[in-house]
Amino acid sequence: MVKQDLLHAVRILRAGGLVAFPTETVYGLGADAQNERAVLRIFAVKGRPASHPVIVHLGDASQLDAWARSVPAIGYEMARAFWPGPFTMVLKRSGLASDAITGGQDTVALRVPANPLAQQLLEAFGGGIAAPSANRYGRVSPTTAEDVRAELGEQVDAILDGGPCLIGVESTIVDLSSGSPALLRPGGVPREELEQIVGDRIPLGRVSGVRAPGMQPTHYAPATRIVIAEHSEVAAAAELERRKGHVVVVVAPEGFPVPAGLAHLPVPERLEEYAQVLYRTLREIDRQHFDVAVFLVPQATGLGLAIRDRLARAAGADLKD
Repeated sequence: MVKQDLLHAVRILRAGGLVAFPTETVYGLGADAQNERAVLRIFAVKGRPASHPVIVHLGDASQLDAWARSVPAIGYEMARAFWPGPFTMVLKRSGLASDAITGGQDTVALRVPANPLAQQLLEAFGGGIAAPSANRYGRVSPTTAEDVRAELGEQVDAILDGGPCLIGVESTIVDLSSGSPALLRPGGVPREELEQIVGDRIPLGRVSGVRAPGMQPTHYAPATRIVIAEHSEVAAAAELERRKGHVVVVVAPEGFPVPAGLAHLPVPERLEEYAQVLYRTLREIDRQHFDVAVFLVPQATGLGLAIRDRLARAAGADLKD
């Protein structure tokens, strides 16, 4: 990345413009978090409901107390453990966080990304950057600069190209705003690692009344209809769709016993590699014009929980963890 491009992006942010930039999870659509008009433009470009909060990206953990109040001890502990990285905390908001960022709630979502280019941008900008994923609301998140261009085109004032995202699924979101921690969205930090810090089981999101990014029942969705199935259910689900006259593809690791005559789109066995290509795979399914894609869902351990969550939302289905 040319330094001139970075400085150009900073100038755009300070002028109230929008900059798409890479994080280790997905590409974000960024605006000056303290410029309410610029933040509202994010919502307009994405077609995102104003009641849905966005994450404020910070340069380092020292900015935590400027954006949040009443931070519990476990919040500082988690910041030390997972920042910079794919981890977001929901905390009571300070006066810096406007209703445009929080969706009108008394909470704010904060994270410190680990991507080197994101860190350079935040350091040069010197403030918080509000940034949901750089895609149309509800659609597949972008993991390359090309995805952003295809999705949003000239509605973005600048795109910083940092290559493919390292993790490929969004950050883990934990609500620390009241009482015990609650896992609002599985993501790049596995649940098991969070629970090592907390020393107890962390319940999944529905126990919390806080709204957070990516919690909608249907989200991360391609145009192709998605069907999700456990190992023993894949063949029957695919055959059922074929009998309905649909063009079907089975998405499963290499070597999976796909019924004869059906297309097979292989994905990696290792969860870290699968997460990296998940959204690329959803986009590829659309490019090949399948009617239905039947996904074998991984087990709900490690990054498998995040992958299951994204596939369930893409399918508009409900999966137990």
